[in-house]
Amino acid sequence: MSGEFLDIARANPGYRPERASDFDEVENRLEPCEIKVQASRCMGCGIPFCHGAGCPLGNSIQEFNKAVREDRLRDAYFLLSQTSPFPEFTSRVCPALCEAACCAGINFDSVAIRQIEYEIIENAFKKGYVEPFKTRIHTGMRVAVIGSGPSGLAVAEALNKCGHEVVVFEKSENFGGLLRYGIPDFKLKKSVIERRLDVLRSSGILFEGGVEIGKDISAEYLRRKFDALCLCLGTQIPRGLSDDVPGKNLSGVHFALEYLGAQLRFNSGESKTLEISAKDKKVLVIGGGDTGSDCMGTAFRQGAKSVTQVEILPKPPANRHRSTPWPQWPYKLRTSSSHLEGGERLWAVNVKEILGRGGKVKSATLAHCDWSEDSSGRPKSFVERPGGRFKIDADLILLSMGFVGVPQSGLVDGLGVSLTPRNLIEVDGNFSTSRKGVFACGDCVSGPSLVVRAIASGRNLASRVDRYLKNIIKP
Repeated sequence: MSGEFLDIARANPGYRPERASDFDEVENRLEPCEIKVQASRCMGCGIPFCHGAGCPLGNSIQEFNKAVREDRLRDAYFLLSQTSPFPEFTSRVCPALCEAACCAGINFDSVAIRQIEYEIIENAFKKGYVEPFKTRIHTGMRVAVIGSGPSGLAVAEALNKCGHEVVVFEKSENFGGLLRYGIPDFKLKKSVIERRLDVLRSSGILFEGGVEIGKDISAEYLRRKFDALCLCLGTQIPRGLSDDVPGKNLSGVHFALEYLGAQLRFNSGESKTLEISAKDKKVLVIGGGDTGSDCMGTAFRQGAKSVTQVEILPKPPANRHRSTPWPQWPYKLRTSSSHLEGGERLWAVNVKEILGRGGKVKSATLAHCDWSEDSSGRPKSFVERPGGRFKIDADLILLSMGFVGVPQSGLVDGLGVSLTPRNLIEVDGNFSTSRKGVFACGDCVSGPSLVVRAIASGRNLASRVDRYLKNIIKP
């Protein structure tokens, strides 16, 4: 067992100091020699909780850490690629569940696994280790993957390797789903997505953009032309303010992904004008999660006059809460690069009214809330504090409160698949929907989650679809 974690400190490279003036990726990166030192901090545990309890993909973290430590980066890449189809995405946007489950992190700082993963995959692309997969098997079976987000790309990559013909349909002009239209360039530059798409295309996967199933092509037509359909739709319906909040339809109130997508399309040249801008505006972000912080970072770069983020839940503790003991993902306060760029964060605040003038938003009335706790010490319910109402001036209000399922019109209605009470696609243990030959995975099944979990869900679905197709072609 390695003991370097006792003597070598974890290196946190931090962020570029002048980052808020551009949309380039914000993270600094360690030099290869520093990564080798960091890999030596891995304890080589007898039971690797980073692998079993942390990583949804089941990456062989100990093994690739050892390979990096021994200057075997090619071996490290092939170890990583056995379980992770897109390390360049997860090493940039994954919150590193593996690091939260690292044994070194119980009493010391965890191993910098995400930074190591980044070095492995970027070195692999640089050295030409990442090559298209040319299968020698051709089953003659055709699969349609609907949606090109992380789960859809993972399904397509895995089924293509099984020898099936795969076509990915995407209603947007470009591919990547949430990766392209939801995650800012300062976290994931879009050339990284294009680089991977080039590999997938060269591997034989077909991509059809600007095609909305249920509108441009009927769902039943697709069922007749393909042996299996894989629904990787994400959760497309954003949660809005409740009906009892006056003024929610005023001009200047937008959903977070509408706002982020506008900037991303402008950055890429897909849109010639910036449809929503925070320049010289007072911005209020409603919702305290990652997407809300992405809105903050985008607003700073657009030249906002001020940015305030409010969250209805109380402020989490600074350190791991007792309700999430190791190796669980800890409930605690998290501060993103965007939060460090400025602005204000308010906790335990509920939106009561949005006020405007001439049809345009001008301010919001909010209320401080007092929360009670459940038996584990987590927030349970709240009451509005007497006399706790206050007002925040705002010219632009961004709603970042999560998502509430998939649209029923179009594809879902056309296929006739059953939905759960949460308005998500209902599947069984094999990812099968209520329609034979139609499968679903990712956020449209589980609800909003992490990119890494979407990729893992896509890989798991692909194995079930492959089994289904092989049963069809059995003599």
